[in-house]
Amino acid sequence: MARYDKALTPAEIATVKDEDIDFSDIAELDDSFWREAELIQPDRTERVTLRVKRSVLEYFRARGRGYQTRMNRVLEHYVRAQRGPH
Repeated sequence: MARYDKALTPAEIATVKDEDIDFSDIAELDDSFWREAELIQPDRTERVTLRVKRSVLEYFRARGRGYQTRMNRVLEHYVRAQRGPH
């Protein structure tokens, strides 16, 4: 098995053959693992029309690409804070 001093790039990883991958430090996933496993469905986004104040939109847009994702993250944190500890 080859050892690497630095992380490989995706292109370098693509050239590694399956038989050269060392799986010895990965635990087996036996029946007890799967019996206790819990399926977690992703919380997908949904396209909506939303009215927000221009100043709020300008604030997020001014910080560049991904502003809608950042706005969603702020709303998600708010919802979690309102729900309290689980």
